Amino acid sequence: MAIKITEECINCGACEPECPNNAIYENGAEWRYSDGTTIKGNYTGKSTGTAADADAANPAVSADFYYIVTDKCTECVGFHEEPQCAAVCPVDCCVPDEAHVETKEQLTAKKDSLHAA
Repeated sequence: MAIKITEECINCGACEPECPNNAIYENGAEWRYSDGTTIKGNYTGKSTGTAADADAANPAVSADFYYIVTDKCTECVGFHEEPQCAAVCPVDCCVPDEAHVETKEQLTAKKDSLHAA
């Protein structure tokens, strides 16, 4: 399943540089599918099914604390043994997102779609 950041976030920013998918954004920041990925043109998110232009700006998910874009989160599958955001978070606010449960195979497929060779 994807990871989410809870409202306990203290906005320290420790998680953001650790994400291999560029799925973590600062509170209030717009995001793009193309940020830190090889995605070009139209893309349909593997978790939510949302279709968008990869370079189009999407509204911030949170104005109050850092957030993770579900369609870009792979729990670091294919990169690390555990989610790096959770490993570095000083307040343990990077937790599994029960609303987006995915198998390792689904997470691997999502990773492959984000970083096509």
